[in-house]
Amino acid sequence: MFEKFCDVLCLEKNFITVEINPPHGASIATIINNIRKYALHEKVTGFSCTDNPLAKLKMSGVLSAIKIQQAFGKPVLATMSMRDKNKLSLQSTLLGANDFDLRCILALTGDPAKFSDQPDVKGVLERDSTLLLSIIHHLNKGVDYSNKALKPAPKPIYPFAVSNASSKDMSRLKKRMVKKLNYGARAIITQPVYNLDNAKELLALFEEAKEESIRETAKEAHIVLGQFPIVRARTAHFIDDKVPGISVPKDIIDEMNLAAMDGEDKEQEVGYALSKRIFDEIMELHGKVHLMTHNRFDLCADLIGTHSNEEETK
Repeated sequence: MFEKFCDVLCLEKNFITVEINPPHGASIATIINNIRKYALHEKVTGFSCTDNPLAKLKMSGVLSAIKIQQAFGKPVLATMSMRDKNKLSLQSTLLGANDFDLRCILALTGDPAKFSDQPDVKGVLERDSTLLLSIIHHLNKGVDYSNKALKPAPKPIYPFAVSNASSKDMSRLKKRMVKKLNYGARAIITQPVYNLDNAKELLALFEEAKEESIRETAKEAHIVLGQFPIVRARTAHFIDDKVPGISVPKDIIDEMNLAAMDGEDKEQEVGYALSKRIFDEIMELHGKVHLMTHNRFDLCADLIGTHSNEEETK
């Protein structure tokens, strides 16, 4: 399953993953049922599960990923945040997940603990996400982080990383890409992209990063462009003003503001049309997309439409 997942990433035109946000509760059954309702599992290459984004309490991303993977027989990227775990916890979780055949890991530094909705939360954060990538490199050699042999050795683990979509200094963004490729990332998933110029800039930047990387695995690495559909004007403003590493073009904000003046239905109609156009353009340009919709699986299914690649991922 994971080898095929990586083959699609490397060899096929269409590679689509959808982000799942686990619930603030003790069951993910409703999310699984909603995915089935819209047959989304038949339209995508795989899923990802978040790990307490914005430091807000959710069900475990790793355990949620195992359940999603078992439910649909699709590879799931389990996000692991450095905010909450030290080296011991990270290794222990990876080894346990490996026995459940959860082997795609999205390494994330994580949002600061100060944003948490839980009182007096303290972050761990021994290092940034490259520590997790380094741990995975060790485990893939059959040893733990202290170079002691693991018996039995884990099955291969496939590390993924993340990147901002924009920066005042794009050369700094490229340096971060190079660093993550040097630590063995098989792919880098970007923050949402909202126009072709930004997408083309990221693609060119990533190719330069691959050339500068010292690791052989970088030659086979890929970039996956993030997509976050905007169907409300206030969402466009929030993303542009408050979320680092993302820039929403002024023409999109202006168009959404005008649509909002004509009521919520018009606002959502215009927002969907804009999002669909951007998604189709990115798919035509690059074909490797990561959709983030806060569990709007109906929206995911509509956007993907004819881009489904189920036949390629069976």
